[in-house]
Order: sequence, then structure tokens, then C-alpha cells
Amino acid sequence: MRSDNVTAAALAALFLLPAGLMVPPAFAATAAATLPTTSPFASVSTLPFEAPPFNTVKDADFLPALEAGMAQLQTESDAIANNVAKPTFSNTITAMEQSGQLLTRAQVLFQNLVSSNTSDTLDKVNQDEAPRLQAVNDAIFLNAKLFSRVKTLYGTRETSGFSANQKFLLQTYYKRFVHAGSLLSEADKAKLTDINGKIAGLQAQYQSRLLAAANAAAVVVTDKAQLDGLSDAQIAAAADAAKARRLDGQYVLVLTNTTQQPILASLKNRQLRARVLASSEARGDVAGATDLRDMIATLANLRAQKAKLLGFSSYGGYVMVDQMAKNPETAKKLLTDLVPAATAKAKAEAGEIQSLIDAQKGGFNLAAYDWDFYAEQVRKAKYNLDDSQVKPYFELNRVLQDGVFFAAHKLYGLTFKLRPDLPVYNRDVKVFEVFDADGQHLALFYADYFARPNKSGGAWCNFMNQPSGLDRRKGIVVNVANFTKPVAGQPALISYDDVNTMFHEFGHALHAMMSVQYYPSQNGFNLPTDVIEFPSQFNEHWALDPIVFAHYARHYQTGAAMPAVLVDKMKAARTYGMGYATTELIAAALLDLEWHALPADAPQQDPDVFEAAALKKDGVDLAQVPPRYRSPYFLHIWANGYESNYYSYTWGEILDDDAYEWFTENGGLTRANGQRFRDKMLGPGFTSDPMALYRDFRGRDPSVKALERQRGLD
Repeated sequence: MRSDNVTAAALAALFLLPAGLMVPPAFAATAAATLPTTSPFASVSTLPFEAPPFNTVKDADFLPALEAGMAQLQTESDAIANNVAKPTFSNTITAMEQSGQLLTRAQVLFQNLVSSNTSDTLDKVNQDEAPRLQAVNDAIFLNAKLFSRVKTLYGTRETSGFSANQKFLLQTYYKRFVHAGSLLSEADKAKLTDINGKIAGLQAQYQSRLLAAANAAAVVVTDKAQLDGLSDAQIAAAADAAKARRLDGQYVLVLTNTTQQPILASLKNRQLRARVLASSEARGDVAGATDLRDMIATLANLRAQKAKLLGFSSYGGYVMVDQMAKNPETAKKLLTDLVPAATAKAKAEAGEIQSLIDAQKGGFNLAAYDWDFYAEQVRKAKYNLDDSQVKPYFELNRVLQDGVFFAAHKLYGLTFKLRPDLPVYNRDVKVFEVFDADGQHLALFYADYFARPNKSGGAWCNFMNQPSGLDRRKGIVVNVANFTKPVAGQPALISYDDVNTMFHEFGHALHAMMSVQYYPSQNGFNLPTDVIEFPSQFNEHWALDPIVFAHYARHYQTGAAMPAVLVDKMKAARTYGMGYATTELIAAALLDLEWHALPADAPQQDPDVFEAAALKKDGVDLAQVPPRYRSPYFLHIWANGYESNYYSYTWGEILDDDAYEWFTENGGLTRANGQRFRDKMLGPGFTSDPMALYRDFRGRDPSVKALERQRGLD
């Protein structure tokens, strides 16, 4: 099952693009003009490789840094727009690429901490500053003088002597200005700015409220006997979670990001399973302080209004014009074409599970909360395999060092060195220096794998700086996950799904490290969203490569390799459950598209009613297979930049499976193959059309056949 991941892509478009022009008066009146030299953000970090100064940064430092950064950005942008000299690439595009450095220094760390290690202070700053930061973005892309300079350069791009990269960057700027509303009338620009501010404010509020909803939905258990089926480590973790909430002697089952919860595969108590899934599905869907329904319905309506103002019939149409899919119809066809095979396989899987329940004289019909528990038994019966057999071979640190890092060394020649001297924002975080094949410093990599109450759910990868050749700055990248932290003295044994997540997120990290371009806006995370997931999903394939797997899949106590018979069982079982996995993923992606297909004149929706109708219309309303996310807790599409883009996981999988088949056809895990993939796919970033880059690598357009083979749907 795929992990869901959030990259810096959504933030990149807003904060890693150049600074803007006239900031609205409401901002200018309150922004601090200067930042005290004592602030950790007042200058570039003096730590090695400009590592984030977490040893000196305090929550209270962010608000003045963001305010001063916006003020500085205004001054720099005014100078660019009001320059009386003829527009040149240097005095316009390069100048914008270099502006806003103070704001960026503060913002990239702020956004990382709000997601991974938040506090009441950071949540408050996020809610207050998000609309103001959006206003800065609007001031850039709705400024007539600045657009005029860009438009002038764009008109002369073929006769100017610009390099190919400069031409592509200039074209990207021009399109973004137009897409952001630069061709609107002044009255419509004012309307757009108002809508954007409301959207930004709601998105910030949503993120904080969702975290509160998830924490409130955690299931409290008073009787240890009800936890039958969980491992000693899981029970100990539940006891620790209860102690953290001052519920000594009880147990707290913390919810993960998705609808289904991993512990449902182990819990024997059916009533408790029902409680856990009900709590999961009810996040943000219960009246009270954590109710998110009105908020998401309002967001959907505001986005539709924005699309109409910009000349599109729906927000999906507005978003996708810049994506590889180009329009919602293409994305929807990709998904609906998979529905018949996926749902048929899911129904067949349900039939197998029901047969097992009947054979055990269960006396009940399969419910969604039963699926994982009995599916695991079916899988065990069919393949003589369960998670408890394989987990002892997946110790987290060994998976990281001897698996994730080892594969990167075999493919790209990278090596890694632990840097305990560099400060971190939480004691669970580890820092590694990454060296390129020639021994030169390539990047810093931060690993933050364990769940905690102040961390958002899911797994993701972000930059923690703004790297570029222009500023001679290498990448600083973080991978974040939510694995269960073991009790003191115990190893962190993880599932194969968790292993897959580690390889996935490190695929994002590799892309970030290797795509540092001369111009910051051409780094890999600035790609269209439906390309972002390709490198990460591609990297998952190496988790089961025989050479890589044998290197990391070793018993945590004896060091013995996983027995060949167990490896074969695990590989044989890979496609079991793919009907369920594909259906829940497609259902969520279709739900996203339906929300963002709403026209501006549609009435505000009741999310529960809308969701049920949408799933039924698209043929994915299987009672035992709920969507991977229900609307209220669908963080990706309401606050993380994946609105009308959640299909990109499936789109990226088409690319990654097809690309991996090229490797299998050409010798597999070799340095030569890795270098070719790096040179043609990972390294270029957003310096060319992504589909053109793929055709150059593969020799043709991608085919869906590889995905169907990988998922057992052919």
C-alpha cells in the first residue's frame, strides 16, 4: 500500500518563487521594517553548510522574522518594478530569483515545524500570517509594472540570446503571471486578492483544527484485554500515549492519517475495531470545536469563485492547465478506466474474506473495520505469511543505512555520514551529510520518523532551505514519517509498508538533492504536482531489489538474512489486497476531482451528502472499502497543495512502473543506469517540459501496462 506524502511543492510556488511588488497597505502598516541582529534569521546560518540553527531558534522568533521578511521583500520588489532601465534577464528575472531571502529563511523552517513539531504559538502565527503571506504573493503576480517587464522579455526571448534554461524559466514566469490573474481588470484583481486571502486563512485554520481533531479522535481503552492481538511493543506505545495524556493505567490508540488504521490488522476485539474505524472516519465530521465540514465546503466554494474569475468553469480546470494531465477530463479518465478492474478485484477479495469469516462461524457480514484483520488471515492462509514474521527483519536504522542509503550508493554513488554535531528540532531527528560520487558535499539529510502528538499525520519530504547555483547553496532536505516509537531500550521494528514509505520519501529527497539548479525556481520541487510523485514512487522499487533487500532485511537479534522461503512468500503476497488498495486510492482521487469540479454558482455543499453522491456516481461506493480519505480529513486537498491533484499518485505510478521496467530491461541496479536516470530525469528539475524529459529517457510515451502488471490488475 502506498504511503501518502506531502512535498514542498505547494509551498514552493508561493514562497520559493521570487518576491513581489507593492504589498497591500494593511500589511505595510504593521510589518516590521527591520529585524534585530540578535534574531537567528537576521543573517545566513553560520553552521556548516548553512544548517538550520535549531539550537538558537525559538517559536517567538518566527513572527518578527516573517514580518520583517515581508517588509524587506516589498522594498526589493519595488526596486525591480520601478527600475527605469530597459528590462533584462538580469535586472528582472534574476533579481526576482534573488529577492526575499530573509522571508524564505524563516518561512521554510516555519512551515516544516508547523507540520512536524508544532506548538500553540506556531499555530497562531500560521493562522495570522497565512493571509498576509498570500497577499505578498498576490502583490507579485498582480502587479502591472512587474508583469510588463516580464511580458517585454517574453516577447523577445527568441532573439535575445538567452540560454535554453533562461527561455524556459521566462516562459514559466509569464505563464504563472497570466495564470495568477495579471490580465484581469483592476477591479477583478481586487476581488481575486480578497478571495485568495480568505482561502489562505481557511487553509491555515484547517491545518490546526485537523491536528486537534485527530488528537481528539484517539481511542481510549481502559481494559488491556481488549488489546489482544497487538504486540507488546504496540501495547507499550499505547500505554505511553496514555501517560502523555495523564491517563495512567489506560491505553490510547493514536490515529494515523488515513481512513484505515494499521492496528486494525491485529486487533481481535471486533467492537474495538469498530470503535477505531468509527473514530477515524469521524475526524472533523462531528459538531463542535473540531468540526471541519463548513470549512471545507467554504473552501471549495471560494476556489470555484476564483476559477470563474480567471475564466475557468471549475477549479480543477484552473489547476490542471499547468499539469501534465492538462485538464480534469484526462485525469478522471485515467482513474475511471481503472475502476472496473480495481473494484472487481476488491469484490473478489471481499468474497474470499467472507468465506473465511463463514468458515470460522463468525455469524456476521464483512464490514470495513473487519477488512484488514481478516485480509491478513487470508493472506497468511494463501501465502503462509503475516507481519509478525517479517517485522523482526526490518529494524528501522538498518533499513535506513543498509537499505535506503545502500540503494542510493549502488545507483548514484552517494555516501552518508551521521552529523550528531548539527542541531535538530526534536531529539528523535538524525542528521546525515550526503557526499556525491566524487566525494564532494551534496546535501544535508534530516530523518524524522517517529509519531508525536504535535506532528501532522502521514509522511512527507521538504526542503529546509532554498538551494541554488545562483547562491552557491546545496540542498537541506528532511523526510518525516509517523512510525510508532518503541519504548526505551526496544528496537524500532517496522512493517514492509513502513519500509516502502522510507524508500518513497527518500526518492523525493534524492530528487531534491540532485535537481539543484542555477535558478531556485527550477529546482525539482517546483515541477507540476502530477510529476512530483514520480521520483519517489520510482524509488520504492529498490526496496525489493534482491541485492538491496538482502543487504538490509536481517534479523534484528541475530543479523541473519531473511530466509529465502520467507522472501518468496512476501514477494508472492505483494499483489494480494491490490483490489482494495487501488479502489481506496482511486476513490479518494475521484472525490478530490468531484469537489473541484463544482461551478461557482453551485450551492454550498453538505460534505457528507456530497461525498456519498460523488462516490456512488463514480462507481467506487463499496461499503467495505471506504476512500483512503473522507472529505473532512483530506489534508492533501484542503491545505497541502494537492487540490484537484490527488490523482498525481496514480499518474506518477504509471511513470514510475514504466521507468522501472526500463531498468529491468537494461541490467537493473547499476551505476550506469542510475547515472542515466539522474542525468535525464532527476537532475534537470524544471528546466524543460517533463514529458519531453521522460520521452528522452524512455524512448517513448509512458504506458499504463506496467502499472497494471505491478498491481496484478492485468
